Amino acid sequence: MKKNTFNILCIICILLISGLPEHVQGASQKQFTVVIDAGHGGNDPGAIGRRGREKNINLNVALKLGRLIENNCNNTRVVYTRKKDIFVPLHTRAEIANNAKADLFISIHTNSVASRSSKVCGTETYTLGLHRTQENLEVAKKENSVILIEDDYKQRYAGFNPNSAESYIIFEFLQDKYMSQSVSFATMIQQQFRQNARRADKGVHQAGFLVLRETSMPSVLIELGYITNPGEEAYLLSENGSSALAQSIYQAFLNYKQRSQKSTTSALPASKPEEDTITEQSAPQQEYAETLPSEEMVSEQASVQKSSRPTEKAQTAKPVFKIQILTSDRVLPSRSRLFKGLSPVSYYKENGIYKYTYGEGTDYNRILRLKRNKVDSKFKDAFIIAFKNGEKMNINQAIREFKKNR
Repeated sequence: MKKNTFNILCIICILLISGLPEHVQGASQKQFTVVIDAGHGGNDPGAIGRRGREKNINLNVALKLGRLIENNCNNTRVVYTRKKDIFVPLHTRAEIANNAKADLFISIHTNSVASRSSKVCGTETYTLGLHRTQENLEVAKKENSVILIEDDYKQRYAGFNPNSAESYIIFEFLQDKYMSQSVSFATMIQQQFRQNARRADKGVHQAGFLVLRETSMPSVLIELGYITNPGEEAYLLSENGSSALAQSIYQAFLNYKQRSQKSTTSALPASKPEEDTITEQSAPQQEYAETLPSEEMVSEQASVQKSSRPTEKAQTAKPVFKIQILTSDRVLPSRSRLFKGLSPVSYYKENGIYKYTYGEGTDYNRILRLKRNKVDSKFKDAFIIAFKNGEKMNINQAIREFKKNR
């Protein structure tokens, strides 16, 4: 009798579990791991202000962010690259994330300029890629220069010189398969900084950060503000300021994690890499470009056209190249000032983000010339992407096919 009762209970449990929605079952099985990296530390102070040091600001915000996630997010594991004032080499930070098989990597930093009385202020978030402006390059140089205090940096980083612009050529054709997710998360962070923490939004950008290059998951590097601006330094050092920044990153994390899990449970195809983005609310200088040039103008009047179906050209066997100029969390007006006079502009939607492109064609060289001659002066972060048969494809593969078909 006891045996029969046990068997019946087992059958009931199996039926109850099998009856749960798939996303509930998946949620109970897959633990989400986030690695929080407080930049600098120990004998590496990072940027220095009048009153504070970057390493301490970074750690303070990192620990607050971690506690928010640990206290409020079930089935989520938080891993820290450091929890106290110690020096951790860049490659070790990435190894910690890779060994943890992390789903997300968040590196927290504080910005600076040469003058300690500078009025430059604002938050910005970076993803991996080639810098599109000198300013972005300088940020990457500052953050990468930490390798110079490592004993074996020449061997460890294959001769990479963080102070030489030539060394950053390695990021020219780098295609990060997690770019789309990274840009999406970076955009969410900037939105939260702007809306909740009320910080000046300097946008989402790309640059060649070694710590991001070595990670194998969606990754971002956050610049919380300028320690060299006395007013912003006071904010960064304050309890309210650091808490507001941590809360903003935490809210962006919740939004990203929810969207990520929805994408997984809906069995959506894996995202293709993207580069920089811009939001509708951003100021004109806050450009985070994504690439897709269009060689052929679809119409004469200024318009925004949705790329919902493959065009006749896209249905051919040849890749179609486009110039991606910006992204937004909503459809922009057809004559939006954010397009800076470029027309016609098209868009496609990916992971809930509207991505705008200018120009399209099967001749990569022509699109590249179009980008350099007409787009780069307006959108310094613009980049080229490719489609084939209406589907986004790896840009390196597209270029190889273009060379082969010439």
